[in-house]
Amino acid sequence: MVEQERVLLVHAHPDDESIATGGTIATLIDRGAQVTVLTCTRGECGEVIPADLQHLLASQDALATHREGELADAMSVLGVTDQRFLGEANARWQGRSPRRYLDSGMVWGAIGAERVQHLDPDSLVAADFGEVASDIAAVVTDIHPHVIISYNEYGGYGHPDHIRAAQAARRAAEVYGIPFFAIEPAGSADEPTMQVDVSAVLDRKKAALSAHRTQVVVTGENFALSNNVSQPVGGVENFRRVHRGYEPGEAPLAAQTRAVRGISIGVGLVAGALVGAMLTVVHQTTTLIGDVSVPTGLVAAVLIVATLLTGLRLVFDSRLIAGSAGIGILLVIGLLSLQSSGGSVLVPPTVAGYVWTIAPTLITVVVLGWPQVRGRRRGKIIAPSIVKGSLQQ
Repeated sequence: MVEQERVLLVHAHPDDESIATGGTIATLIDRGAQVTVLTCTRGECGEVIPADLQHLLASQDALATHREGELADAMSVLGVTDQRFLGEANARWQGRSPRRYLDSGMVWGAIGAERVQHLDPDSLVAADFGEVASDIAAVVTDIHPHVIISYNEYGGYGHPDHIRAAQAARRAAEVYGIPFFAIEPAGSADEPTMQVDVSAVLDRKKAALSAHRTQVVVTGENFALSNNVSQPVGGVENFRRVHRGYEPGEAPLAAQTRAVRGISIGVGLVAGALVGAMLTVVHQTTTLIGDVSVPTGLVAAVLIVATLLTGLRLVFDSRLIAGSAGIGILLVIGLLSLQSSGGSVLVPPTVAGYVWTIAPTLITVVVLGWPQVRGRRRGKIIAPSIVKGSLQQ
């Protein structure tokens, strides 16, 4: 059975998904992919084209609600059943209360789209970059996409929300090792590495664009935004595979991961071997309580092994270090069970010796066998509030 393809698209406002990727979304849906559209804001600061809807400009909440409805209609046309707003419960880092990211707005400056002078503190651009990236990561850990799609480093045309959405989506993709594709508008200076022919679903793309009535006017094969500049809907959508850039001397993420794993295995083996040697020496110790000889050394040794391996598994939320330590312990016990050249043996064939041979093995199997705890895994992307290595400006 072929695994269903899962694709996550991260967009800044309602209508962006249809303008930039509507045809690709419909094409993916038609070929059986699971498509999730993550919308960062509700477009509260957007302009309104139709005269009969100008009243929406009097209230950002009213415009946001209306644009939510337009987005829902567009999703229905394209066939998307999983659309989320960033910051809501299904797109929010574990343990954080849901929040709402507001449209940051923009102004046209000498070099194109620019930030407004006074940002709303609840806007996407004003939000902590680490918070935005981790909220996107929460969706990643929920759906496990094979591909993440968002804008290029210019946000397509420079809108601050587009740039922030792309930066955060790319950061989440890098952390989880997921291929990231940037949307390349027609005429972009960067050559696309993938082109999607959407001519077969062009009618659905146009219908999705038409659903965003406050923002888009579709006329025949063309559409226009509030600037009233007509442009073709387009039968091809362009994307560029983005690979992480590295500073001179910096190892790629995969190489870093292999090195860390190698060190972790080595540390685990050495630590396990040392613990195993010390406990093997004392496991035969007994304490006389009244007339009863209590195997205190054996009890203490077994408890220490159980505590150590369980603690390593919980703290690192990984089988790697706990498994390495367990193997180190078992190897030492096996070696010390052998008779030395002088005829001595540290693990004699007694009840205590058999228990000491079997118990650590069972403990290792149990500790390594329990399922991964997904909730704890999420904690790996966020430690500082600003994610290290971010593209934040």
